[in-house]
Amino acid sequence: MGGFFAVASKESCVMDLFFGTDYHSHLGTKRGGMAVYGENGFNRSIHNIQNSPFRTKFDKDVEELEGNLGIGCISDFEPQPLLVHSHLGSFAITTVGRINNVDELVKDCFEFGHTHFLEMSGGSINPTEITAALINQKSTIAEGLANVQEKVNGSMTVIVLTPEGIYASRDRLGRTPVIIGKKENAFCASFESFAYLNLGYQDYKELGPGEIVYITPDEVKTLKEPGEEMKICSFLWVYYGYPTSTYEGVNVEKMRYACGRQLAKRDSEEPDSVAGIPDSGVPHAIGYANEAGIPYERPFIKYTPTWPRSFMPTNQAQRNLIAKMKLIPVHELINDKKLLLIDDSIVRGTQLGETTEFLYESGAKEVHIRTACPPLLFGCKYLNFSRSSSEMDLITRRIIQRREGEVTKELLEDYANPDSENYKAMVEEIRKELNFTSLKFHRLDDMVEAIGISPCKLCTYCWNGKE
Repeated sequence: MGGFFAVASKESCVMDLFFGTDYHSHLGTKRGGMAVYGENGFNRSIHNIQNSPFRTKFDKDVEELEGNLGIGCISDFEPQPLLVHSHLGSFAITTVGRINNVDELVKDCFEFGHTHFLEMSGGSINPTEITAALINQKSTIAEGLANVQEKVNGSMTVIVLTPEGIYASRDRLGRTPVIIGKKENAFCASFESFAYLNLGYQDYKELGPGEIVYITPDEVKTLKEPGEEMKICSFLWVYYGYPTSTYEGVNVEKMRYACGRQLAKRDSEEPDSVAGIPDSGVPHAIGYANEAGIPYERPFIKYTPTWPRSFMPTNQAQRNLIAKMKLIPVHELINDKKLLLIDDSIVRGTQLGETTEFLYESGAKEVHIRTACPPLLFGCKYLNFSRSSSEMDLITRRIIQRREGEVTKELLEDYANPDSENYKAMVEEIRKELNFTSLKFHRLDDMVEAIGISPCKLCTYCWNGKE
């Protein structure tokens, strides 16, 4: 998906920027970048981080970068930040989000007088470059950021570095967060709220949906007031967000405990132990175990020194292999045991199916699976959560099509209803295909209750198709 960190300081911003950006490494898999402005103007560095951590790639850059204003990013796809020179002056820009109407916006830019875009590998256009072009259609950067919010179909949170200060623009419906931190002589803007705490910053404010602010070392000035409507992504709490982060006043780890408790309250299974699929399933499993009074154990351990993230390779087969290789079974906790495992979600099902098989091979008597969210029925239209090119990559959609042939909106609504016969049949098909002893998904109403903010402020599109 991607993450960002920005610093405006009266002193050198480089070390804060380096560590603050590094703390977002869990949000992206392909590239990292930093740009600063100092006495010698703009300086920028971008590296591929697919096979090496952010820190190791940028160690030398830290010694060379100089400035008191800077932005950094972690990206799944495109190289960022970009350096731009236009009638608005020179600026650096980084974005988090997704543009669905790329062709429309490119045509709009050409009609407005934009002459060309650079193509990335595969012929696609960097969405951050499109965003910069939309900003440059207006007479000020603030007006340009509002133009982006108005024209982008999808979502686009934008950070812009200028010689005088930093602009932060949260996407129009607040699908992703922007949090401001403050310490003496400096402010920062961050996707993850925890990223600045060890750097000495304190919570200052969380931007509202569509809010635009201008940040200098002295102040944070609101240029566009937040909107009333919000659709923050629920999956941030379920999976993507780091455990120590807080969005809209709700801590991720605390929500996951509550999520697990809700799962346990609706379950009657009596396993020998409860375990979480590392790492995101672990807090859900702790909440479940505490509520159910069943021992929490670790029947397999994640080997992280060389493969910290199973989704780093771009090839799906490689990701599946790495996911299998990094989970090391503890035979003594598996053999002849009835295990209940909690995962954050089931997407394709391949990795979880292979995990179940090696548990059986290690002597497990039963393997019961629970997921911390409802069945995923729709591909996300608003954020780059998945590398899937088709909704048919979802195991749910493959099973529904196999059962129904033609899939309609009305059918999907019925399959999303946990009380319908179609839903129950779909879950049973998934259970049989992946060879689980039993399978239960979290109910959407329970998951929303575990988050604890108004349901109308949450995006739940990937589960129920409602925008």
